[in-house]
Amino acid sequence: MTPAPRKIIHIDMDAFYASVEQRDQPKLRGRPLAVAWGGRRSVVLTASYEARSYGVRSAMPLYRALNCCPQLQVVPPRFGAYREVSAQIREIFQSYTPLVEPLALDEAYLDVTDPQRGPRSATLIAGAIRAEVQARTGLSATAGVSVNKFLAKLASGLHKPDGLTVLLPDQADALLLGLPVGDFHGIGPATARKLQALGIASGADLRAADPHLLTAHFGKAGGHFWRIAHGQDDRPVLPDRPHKSVGSEETYGEDLRTLAAVRLRLPVLAGLVQARLERAALAGRTVVLKLKFSDRRSVTRQLTLPAPVWQAADLERAAARLLTPQLLAGRPGVRLAGITVSGLRPAGELPLQPALFGPEGDICGGAG
Repeated sequence: MTPAPRKIIHIDMDAFYASVEQRDQPKLRGRPLAVAWGGRRSVVLTASYEARSYGVRSAMPLYRALNCCPQLQVVPPRFGAYREVSAQIREIFQSYTPLVEPLALDEAYLDVTDPQRGPRSATLIAGAIRAEVQARTGLSATAGVSVNKFLAKLASGLHKPDGLTVLLPDQADALLLGLPVGDFHGIGPATARKLQALGIASGADLRAADPHLLTAHFGKAGGHFWRIAHGQDDRPVLPDRPHKSVGSEETYGEDLRTLAAVRLRLPVLAGLVQARLERAALAGRTVVLKLKFSDRRSVTRQLTLPAPVWQAADLERAAARLLTPQLLAGRPGVRLAGITVSGLRPAGELPLQPALFGPEGDICGGAG
């Protein structure tokens, strides 16, 4: 007997950090706003929809955002306030189901196949949750409803902000076939470029691809890519999954053959990791540099710092300290580089990070 399909909801708060700031500071309402630390190396955590109309986006370097929108209002993040609102939202989720998988302070999957209260319809539950979130916090949320996590996530991205979209498998086919591979959740820019190099540019191409070819190039992830192109995703909703580490990796179309070439890639990686840490309101003490070479061998090196970090400048400098000439000596070109942070703790109301590195890259106040 075929089991009944699951009922999965993906909830994503609309411009969460910026919306909290606009709620709490009326003078910011209706104005282009970015939440970011000050400084040229900072990145935008969240942009209000007014700012997005100028091309300002999350994870964009702040200096570029200011070039796009010179009148942009910039406010520093208040993680304590965001966690407080997130806890209120989480209470609403958990009143319907214990199966809540947080992805960040502003985003979660819910399995409402067997809800604790309310209607049996996932669509009605999603509508009720959005109304309760609005009433309790004054903020809007967008919801996607489907039979699995991938399709629910895809659905929530179709009509933002303040939308509710139901996407069933038979409705998803036409959307998936025409979707560029870079728009599939879980396929990042580097992986999308590699797929495109294999002649796989759309969902239709991905669906028609040989699963063995995908596995050969991407490992287990290749099989997942093939399944989601068919609208299939059997991953369960996992409640209370703690973050053990936060990181970012990039695979390069051409091998990096010099220390300088690898060093040039570190700022981008560090910026992406900063954005992910700040979105999850986390900081960490241990920075890990990973390099994978063209012979598929890989090496990692790590550095534990005297205080938690989350800003790109500190992440980049820590990774640069780990990137030594000996690490590349006698090895083929680098095909992948990554930065990961572990030893995580809530960022809370941490002050602006004091300098951990001196002018020569030495750790201030520690032996390294």
